[in-house]
Amino acid sequence: MNHFKTFLLMLVLTALFILVGSAIGGRNGAVYAFILAALMNFVAYWFSDKIVLRMYGAKEVSQAEAPELYQIVGELANRASLPMPKVYIMENDTPNAFATGRNPEHAAVAVTTGILRILSREELMGVIGHELSHIRHRDILVSTIAATMAGAIGMLARMAQWGAIFGMGRSDDEEGGGGNFLFTLIFTMVASIAAILIQMAISRSREYLADEGGAHLSHPLSLAKALTKLEVASQRIPMEANPSTAHMFIVNPLRGGGVLSLFSTHPPIEERIARLEEMARTGRF
Repeated sequence: MNHFKTFLLMLVLTALFILVGSAIGGRNGAVYAFILAALMNFVAYWFSDKIVLRMYGAKEVSQAEAPELYQIVGELANRASLPMPKVYIMENDTPNAFATGRNPEHAAVAVTTGILRILSREELMGVIGHELSHIRHRDILVSTIAATMAGAIGMLARMAQWGAIFGMGRSDDEEGGGGNFLFTLIFTMVASIAAILIQMAISRSREYLADEGGAHLSHPLSLAKALTKLEVASQRIPMEANPSTAHMFIVNPLRGGGVLSLFSTHPPIEERIARLEEMARTGRF
């Protein structure tokens, strides 16, 4: 199912890429955007994990460098019948974590130095269990490609907006029509929002599934306590995260209320905690 979802995601984001290219440069713009989209799909599939890890300055660590973290990842990976993923640490005071990679055989788990400071061993096991569940469900490729492609579409959309502002778009009488300032500006805004909505749709359902999987690998209350700490700490120490990658983290690194909350890539933290507490109460783990 996730292979089909990955293909569909690439198809939809490629279509958006081509439409934005068309808004910038007409038929020629669409052709160039298609070529660029094909290249982006190749890069996203094979190298998106490395791009995201480098974006956050994540450093791979060995068992000697981070013995407790490494031991926790290894123990839970064994419980989940997964190959040992690579382990990364990000120098960042905001407590958070994410998993990436194109499949379980090429997976990585990354945590911040902030999360290592504030969580107990049991709580950290809940977080790592959550991330390993993403790997086991094979949705890390979908989320990583979404991050890469949505970031690229956002960049292309900004180029189109600046091109429209400075008159670099195609003229109204050019073949294909529709290259006026207002069309370009509105269309690129819609394309950017569409990319965000795709990420949001992918993320919200998979977070509940990963929470449930993490609870099975550790304990529901361990993960619930970890989420409570992470939510409080992330509000106190906001993370400078790229919006296109926000959906990859265990808790939303971006803060925002009002209209911004409509575009949240994560379900409400209170609902996630309530579900975990219900699992613990009923013994469904």
